[in-house]
Amino acid sequence: MIRCSHCSNEYSLIKFIPRFVPGENYADSFGFQWNRHRKTQLDSFSGLDISKRRVEDATAWPADLSGQCILEAGSGAGRFTEVLVKTGAEIYSFDYSTAVDANYLNNGHNKNLHLFQGDIFKIPFAPESFDKVICLGVIQHTPDPAQAFASLAKQVKPGGELVIDVYRDDLLARLQWKYLLRPFTKRIEQQKLYRLIARLAPTLVPVARVLRKIAGRAGARLVPIVEFSYLGLSAELNMEWAILDTFDMLSPEYDLPQSLETVQSWFAREGFVDVNVRNGLNGVVGKGVKPAVG
Repeated sequence: MIRCSHCSNEYSLIKFIPRFVPGENYADSFGFQWNRHRKTQLDSFSGLDISKRRVEDATAWPADLSGQCILEAGSGAGRFTEVLVKTGAEIYSFDYSTAVDANYLNNGHNKNLHLFQGDIFKIPFAPESFDKVICLGVIQHTPDPAQAFASLAKQVKPGGELVIDVYRDDLLARLQWKYLLRPFTKRIEQQKLYRLIARLAPTLVPVARVLRKIAGRAGARLVPIVEFSYLGLSAELNMEWAILDTFDMLSPEYDLPQSLETVQSWFAREGFVDVNVRNGLNGVVGKGVKPAVG
């Protein structure tokens, strides 16, 4: 156990990771998938720079951030953590789920990484503690994305940056299979749903690849599975990604995409400046600076 010096509350320390949340919560499906696919999306495992490019596209941060403190919210198995620790900054990374266990196994050897299991709505740090805060692919999976954003914004120091990306809310996005199927599939027991997807993937992935060649992204969306051969993945790894990401689409308790205008309004409400909200590699990307004091 660990004890808070300010409030005297006690928290569990399990597998070297402080736990500030209950063992079971709405993010359980993510803990299941990331511990099962611990290495699948790591650049060091694929031999590609897919995660690195996504971080660089969203942040445009320099390669060397030594001397800075960065908060990463919603780390999953650590695909972006692996990129962030290489900047030399002190990285404080958390997830609501037991995916932090996978991240520890992947990245825990880095002395500049500090992992904990925590709640995005109750981040256990004083306000304005971090030079940079980053949250990729997570906010839409919380019960209140606007409040999740506000909680992250509070952690940014004056003059610091906040970077997020979130699923895009538009007509094309809403036509995806997941928004038709997920109200039913999220009620299926996780292991049963995973086994079902794993059985269907060898049949559906080749169909999706052919349809992508014929009709591009729209063609690939005609089947209820995702595949990533266009990223340069090997056939075996493409199948792993397909199973992982299809489960990721169909299992979450919450999936609340947001429009460009809504994300823009979040930054405005928190008083951020130099705001840039645009379409990015995984939906809507938003970046802004908290005004310096004085």
